[in-house]
Amino acid sequence: MSRTGCVWCPDWPVIAARKHADGLGTELRNRPLIVRERVGSRDIVRAASAEARATGVTRGMRRREAEARCPEAVCVDADEANEARTFEVVARAVEVFTPRVVLDRPGRCEFPTRGPSRYFGGDDALASQIRAGVATALGPDGADVRIGIADGVFVARLAARRSVVVPAGGSAEYVAPWPVSVLDDDELASLLVRLGLPTLGDVAALAPDAVLARFGRVGGRIHALSRGVDPGPSVFVAPPPDLVERTELDPPAERVDIAAFAAKELADRLLARCAERGLACTRVRVVAETEHGERLTRCWRHARSEYGDALTPSVLAERVRWQLDAWITTGETTAGITGLTLIPDEVVPADGRQLGFWGGDQVAHQRADRALARVQGMLGYDAVTTAVVQGGRTPAEQVRWVPWGEPREPELPLFVGPEVAAWPGALPPPFPARVFDPPLPAELLDANDDAIAVNGRGEQLCPPAYVRCRALPAGGGAVRAWAGPWAHDVRWWDVQAHRRCARWQLVVGADEAQRSGARGSHRVGADEAQRSGARGSHGDDVACIVVVEGGRAGVEAIYD
Repeated sequence: MSRTGCVWCPDWPVIAARKHADGLGTELRNRPLIVRERVGSRDIVRAASAEARATGVTRGMRRREAEARCPEAVCVDADEANEARTFEVVARAVEVFTPRVVLDRPGRCEFPTRGPSRYFGGDDALASQIRAGVATALGPDGADVRIGIADGVFVARLAARRSVVVPAGGSAEYVAPWPVSVLDDDELASLLVRLGLPTLGDVAALAPDAVLARFGRVGGRIHALSRGVDPGPSVFVAPPPDLVERTELDPPAERVDIAAFAAKELADRLLARCAERGLACTRVRVVAETEHGERLTRCWRHARSEYGDALTPSVLAERVRWQLDAWITTGETTAGITGLTLIPDEVVPADGRQLGFWGGDQVAHQRADRALARVQGMLGYDAVTTAVVQGGRTPAEQVRWVPWGEPREPELPLFVGPEVAAWPGALPPPFPARVFDPPLPAELLDANDDAIAVNGRGEQLCPPAYVRCRALPAGGGAVRAWAGPWAHDVRWWDVQAHRRCARWQLVVGADEAQRSGARGSHRVGADEAQRSGARGSHGDDVACIVVVEGGRAGVEAIYD
């Protein structure tokens, strides 16, 4: 294992938010600050300033609880793009001491220490000088910069949490008292604790064969990490030189979005070519060239690549965008970007992705979850919903819309009892494609232009002849066929939920001139009315459900 150094800024989301606020002329430095992020349907604390933590605010706490403990705190939304853009200051400060800086996420980077340590007089001297350099670059926010040096990336990251230098060969002793939660796998950590293995030392004391037999390849990896051994990928492959992807930008790109669009295409091509050769890329160098001959380079890797996770096209494109944004907005480039290159710096044999137990791609599910949660955070809690099929008599009742992140459970059972297979009085299938809740205002008329009415027994006095509604083609038309009415008198015991209405299934012609032939409409059964459909015997006909309630008609659904 090679000696590795790790630079970690524990409160980096807070530091980045304050620096961004300084650029906007907003004062956040002398006030408690909470950075929140959306996880499912919850707002949780991603990071908190020292002032907020002093009042009991912790990472992962719900926003409401955090605000209750620290009412004077300012809450801001997490912005990973701003965090990555601001972290370029730290990367440049470390680059003064060593050119081989590798970024895995905003707030943390690693570098090999073999050459720099010899030059600066040892690991302790190197750590001290890098800490001073980063603190100077950050100014008032550099008081809590932490540097760790140890054998391997995993132990170096643990050492950075306490800002210590672990002696060569002392990794096993150093990691032994750490809890298993540092493995960044909550489910695995919970299982190990239930098995009576709360620390890495307890896991390391087990026989390697026993751990491998119980947990498979993952068990072999966690056993190695528990012993302070950074296993890394099982096999390293020299990156083939022909896998380099490059594109020329003409005209030169002076905006981030233009360059990022080209980077997305490069990322797709690079990882697709790696997959064709059975390879997975875990580390990539991003190279940008400008009109003035400037050449900028930065190395990125997946934050969990040491656990076997390779870069995906979306993850790689996101990191390239972060880097381009940092170069352009911090003044590193003095002209437009003319060339962009992605160079695979570390590739390993591809072993595929773990799919769900019942099928499906778990990685894609998690990616969709993050995307929907982000949209939900921008548009509102109730703006992103999913449909849940449930019981009910009407089309509106048979589908429940659940906000994203909430349990997808029906409020009404599909069956009303062990002996009754469906809801009595429910409209028969097929079900309409468009349902309006509440129904759209409409007019249901007879041949004499009088509104259709039903008596106390739910019987119509005259057959329907014409329908007017803005949701129908041409605003409505003559009734060609109809079925019903079906009287509904439900929940009579509940004053608020009680409904008494009548429903028809109608096939309506879209041509206004056809009203004169409305008297020729005929009554059919429910199945025949539905088979007429949105494109029935006449090309412009549409099938719909009309409800009359309280003397007013409305279009409740349309069969598209």
